Amino acid sequence: MTEVDTRIPVTVLTGYLGAGKTTLLNRILTENHGRRYAVIVNEFGEIGIDNDLIVDADEEVFEMNNGCICCTVRGDLIRIIEGLMKRRDKFDAIIIETTGLADPAPVAQTFFVDDDVRARSMLDAIVTVVDARHLGLRLADSHEAEEQIAFADVILINKTDLVTPQELEEVRQRVRTINGQARVHETVRCDVPLADVLERGAFDLDRILEIEPDFLGEDDHEHDDSITSVSISSEAPLNVNQFNTWLRQLVAVQGVDILRLKGIIAFKDDPERFVVQGVHMLLDGDSQRPWKTDEARVSRLVFIGRNLDQAALAEGFRTCVA
Repeated sequence: MTEVDTRIPVTVLTGYLGAGKTTLLNRILTENHGRRYAVIVNEFGEIGIDNDLIVDADEEVFEMNNGCICCTVRGDLIRIIEGLMKRRDKFDAIIIETTGLADPAPVAQTFFVDDDVRARSMLDAIVTVVDARHLGLRLADSHEAEEQIAFADVILINKTDLVTPQELEEVRQRVRTINGQARVHETVRCDVPLADVLERGAFDLDRILEIEPDFLGEDDHEHDDSITSVSISSEAPLNVNQFNTWLRQLVAVQGVDILRLKGIIAFKDDPERFVVQGVHMLLDGDSQRPWKTDEARVSRLVFIGRNLDQAALAEGFRTCVA
């Protein structure tokens, strides 16, 4: 008789800044699949935004924004997982959304180097979301972007609507050159059957050891020190026209250095939260939901990129106050 594995499956959701990880996570949390997920979110920057970009759901969301999940936070990750295990009956599986700057290898290591975590949970798959429009740039300037693809069990080539057929073919070839083993899906807004992504038992330690022979012993991880984050907030409501004009001009001039921007904005006389997201010169914004009565109407904006001038960004943001 085969022994049933009772360990809880864990999906690590990774991908470079702006590739669409939160879009995929929201899809997971809102579709009617009958499964309950505990979600762990890790951010890069002192103001947490991602937690509030995740749709309201019954799932428990744990936010860690005091460092990269693959560096100083591994201890926190282990503690959160151990805490979750005390409420094992409340959920069916765990999803970890890493910061876009994370190398997934040390995250995956957590499930092999800590005995308690290994005994009670199992790494089900590393799912990497790839931005079809900006993959070439990412591979040219980021070691992490390549690692995220190399370690993936499932890859979503996302934003295929923003590239030509020839560009998409080039993306396919680059992904396959880095990782010819992963299952690849091509998507718009991460629209993929969740059964193709979650609880597939896809993680293959032997394949990872071929890529990274020191995987189980390695504990070094370096970030690109030229990448920084700037976080700005305002308790005063903003003027919608001034904000839109300022942000468009900023992106037009500095977009090449802005890897990612994301924000939750309170406009004057607007009862709904406005969510803005951007990657380089691409901007997207929409009303998300009404502000709750017990919720502070604070505007928060986070930039991640190179050559960011915090004082200038803060001053530009301040000029948008209504």
